[in-house]
Amino acid sequence: MSVEQTAQQPAQLEKRLGLPSVVAFGLAYMAPSLVMVIFGVIAVESAGTAPTAFLVASGAMLLTALSYAKMAKHYPVSGSAYFYARRLLNSPIGFLVGWSILLDYLFLPMVAWLVQSVYLNAQFPDIPVWAWMLLNAGLTTLINIVGLVLSDRVNMVLTIFAVFLVLLFVGYCLVFLVHHQPASYTAPLWNPTSTVAGVSAAGAIAAYSYLGFDAVTTLSEETRNAKKNIPRAVVLVIVIGGVLFTAVAYVMQLVHPGFDFGKAGAEQVAGYTLSIDVGGKAFADWTNLAGIVAGFASGLAVQLSSSRLLYFMGRDGVLPKRFFGTVNARTKTPIWAVAFTGLMCFVGMGLTTDVAYSFINFGAFTGFTIVNICVIAFFIRKRGTKSGLSVIGYVVLPAVGACVTIWLLTQLSPTALIIGFSWLAAGFLWLLWLTRGFRRPTPSMRLNDTGAELPDPETRGIPAVPAPTPTAGEPDHLDDLGRRR
Repeated sequence: MSVEQTAQQPAQLEKRLGLPSVVAFGLAYMAPSLVMVIFGVIAVESAGTAPTAFLVASGAMLLTALSYAKMAKHYPVSGSAYFYARRLLNSPIGFLVGWSILLDYLFLPMVAWLVQSVYLNAQFPDIPVWAWMLLNAGLTTLINIVGLVLSDRVNMVLTIFAVFLVLLFVGYCLVFLVHHQPASYTAPLWNPTSTVAGVSAAGAIAAYSYLGFDAVTTLSEETRNAKKNIPRAVVLVIVIGGVLFTAVAYVMQLVHPGFDFGKAGAEQVAGYTLSIDVGGKAFADWTNLAGIVAGFASGLAVQLSSSRLLYFMGRDGVLPKRFFGTVNARTKTPIWAVAFTGLMCFVGMGLTTDVAYSFINFGAFTGFTIVNICVIAFFIRKRGTKSGLSVIGYVVLPAVGACVTIWLLTQLSPTALIIGFSWLAAGFLWLLWLTRGFRRPTPSMRLNDTGAELPDPETRGIPAVPAPTPTAGEPDHLDDLGRRR
């Protein structure tokens, strides 16, 4: 290929991330200190068995994580659930899945900035929440535009610091327990007031803490050896997060047995109250810093993954391609997609955290359900051409995972469901316009299983050459339009 031809090629994402970096992005997305923030709510809902609720949530989310790992292994492409659905179901369904999870990916940066800004405003009340929103969104947007290397380094430092502060809090709790022996070490796991229904309901709430493990799949085209590292990262994020959340909740439940926090609403600030009990007011202020640091790291990671989904959908042409579907030649980042997510902070200025969270849960659990279904569809399509596809791994576990995520969808508030289905209806209308009432195919780039663009004979005037029929036992590779490659 000549230098002139190379220069004319559009810039693409570059593979710069290793396994530790991808895992760090996933953990930052989930926010390690979140367990301290929602502990009181989980303890009340589970009747004093918060660690069991987190354990149930970990198991439930692990089923879906295994499905994401399988899909990421077979299709190391940044489109995540959007691409899997397009490839294994059909293009219109894939579009609607992508549109649905935009609620998660597009609005979650806004939520991360909003939560962090509320914390900062509580610590420094002279500066209003809207000012903190602008500062947080501006900083993460600038870092993500400058380049992936800077984003990786900043995220790694902040994630390590946030985990350190959580572990420091656990250390103070253990010292407190040395001087205040708990009456029972098993009561936090199960006690006379515990019920299966209560723990299940608490597990559904705790499952929201795991949103973001799937986001590492959006980094597939920027990860070295993505077929191996992305599946590992997806599972590691859930396992590490699950162990951390469960262990911290167990220690906190030992420090504060039961689920009585004194007055109504006190469970909302139980983590801060426990920090005062075990370390004093000054220490509590420092642990509050863990939430602030984790919030910034989460905003950075969330915006990074959100911009990659926008970029992938723009590259396909289902979103404006010139704006979303291009990569800056110098920074190797989709700067306009990053900038667009940064502008979402203006939407968050007029919202409360409860309303903001209702935007994201519908999209997340819809995406989780579809990915589980995609694994089953992959098994049905490939069972005759790929060896090693077990019924347990590719049918039973994904089916159970889909049932769990559908149940989680039913547990969402009426507000979340109204917002979700309204957004989905808007996406359907957009799809009708794009396809002129389904008289045209859904726009897409023709990509192979690694995300590389394939030439399209039909649209580029190149005579189509039929591919040879595969011999027995040879994998049957089909492109996005169902044609053999």
